[in-house]
Amino acid sequence: MAATKLLVTRSDEVMSGAVVFTGTRVPVQTLLDYLEEGDRLDDFLEDFPTVSREHALAVLELAKQSVFAHADSSG
Repeated sequence: MAATKLLVTRSDEVMSGAVVFTGTRVPVQTLLDYLEEGDRLDDFLEDFPTVSREHALAVLELAKQSVFAHADSSG
């Protein structure tokens, strides 16, 4: 997935404003719920074939970067 391509979008007209994988109607929250429940990424991808592995991994990387960017370094 190109670095300049939007990974996620939000629109009131799509899934009531949920953050979705760009180009799909699949909420990012669904991926997080799968992982939180202990399911594998492959399980999610099998159930939501409109999301590519590359796209899912890029969104997870974005989430990881956000966590690190907001970490308190005061120790």
